[in-house]
Amino acid sequence: MSQTRTLEGNDKKRLAISALALSMMLSSLGTSIPNVALPTFSVVFSASFQSVQWIVTAYLLTLTLSVVVVGHLGDKFGLKQMLLFGLALYSATSLLCALAPNLWLLIVARSIQGIAAAILMTLTIALVHETAETNKIGSTMGLLGTMSALGTAIGPPLGGFLISAANWSSIFFILMPFSLCGAILVYNFLPTSGTTAKLSKIDLKAIHLRKLLPRLLANLLVAAVMIGTLIIGPFYLSIGLELAIMIVGLVMSVGPLISIFSGVASGRLVDLIGPNRVTYIGLFTLLLGVLGLISLPTIFGAVGYLIAIAILTPGYQLFQAANNTTIMAVASNDKRGIYAGLLSLSRNLGLVAGVSGLGAIFTLGSGTTTMAEASKNSVTNGMQLAFAVAAVLLIIAIILIRTEESYTVEV
Repeated sequence: MSQTRTLEGNDKKRLAISALALSMMLSSLGTSIPNVALPTFSVVFSASFQSVQWIVTAYLLTLTLSVVVVGHLGDKFGLKQMLLFGLALYSATSLLCALAPNLWLLIVARSIQGIAAAILMTLTIALVHETAETNKIGSTMGLLGTMSALGTAIGPPLGGFLISAANWSSIFFILMPFSLCGAILVYNFLPTSGTTAKLSKIDLKAIHLRKLLPRLLANLLVAAVMIGTLIIGPFYLSIGLELAIMIVGLVMSVGPLISIFSGVASGRLVDLIGPNRVTYIGLFTLLLGVLGLISLPTIFGAVGYLIAIAILTPGYQLFQAANNTTIMAVASNDKRGIYAGLLSLSRNLGLVAGVSGLGAIFTLGSGTTTMAEASKNSVTNGMQLAFAVAAVLLIIAIILIRTEESYTVEV
């Protein structure tokens, strides 16, 4: 009888972790699935590239601005309860996006959807310590990284298929059943979180004393580098290497697919040898991959690009699993939402900085603002300049982690 109960308990725990994993996947799927539809939106709404780009930017912007606030609310009203609200809001805004009659209403709906995504991304991390066994925290963080990568990976091909088979609205309709499934799992299998008497306050001094600020900054820099590969890669592959759009989509999906298989393994390595060592392994692997992006594609073409991505991507997963584990390990029970919010904030600030900063450097290096008029050589030059800057950002991240390790608190 006791063995049966243990098995049932283990099954419930696995389903609870599945609820977190699905919620994390939804937040990244919402980022990636509209990307492939941007040319379609431009035609349907007779809008410029700069205008339709706000469909992605609005989502990222509100997600970034909301993460710390939703962490507060999770600590106040209960992490499980707020996650359920986030899933309901995500489903409702997906419907609004699908039914939007014009571009600007679509952008407004995407802005609200970004708030829902912030709830999903932040509170799944905060709930890991309440859901996973103590000796499997790193593995669970790795699983969340895997699911985030899965959402990024399946977004472009799924969006392309749905647009071809139906229309652009279908890429938002498809998010609704995922949200509903996640809500059912959360409601039935996640432990109920208590509420606090008053809203938790962010103690910046405490964060500094725990030596987390360098890690948050390193998280920002790494996120900027990774989003840089996603916004620069398509232009380099299609113009610099003259690949067909379908082939570009397949090549771009390789990195996220590698993330799917390396995420859990990265988390297990954290549990095995500790997060500090894995942090350094991840950062140096990332640096090697970025240096590969500068040199290998010009020698070996698309194969060289894939080799560099195959080095870069596991490095990102190693860093994420180790860094997330380190930051969340120092959070008290009543401040997990806040710390998860700060972690998500640093990541999303990095995404916004990477899109604008590395994108601008790529344009500068290419020597033109109109990519349709850019030559192979100019796009290659822009790509190399952008990733040279990315390499510098990673070196700064390594220095920051070193600073965090050597920092001593005077009592």
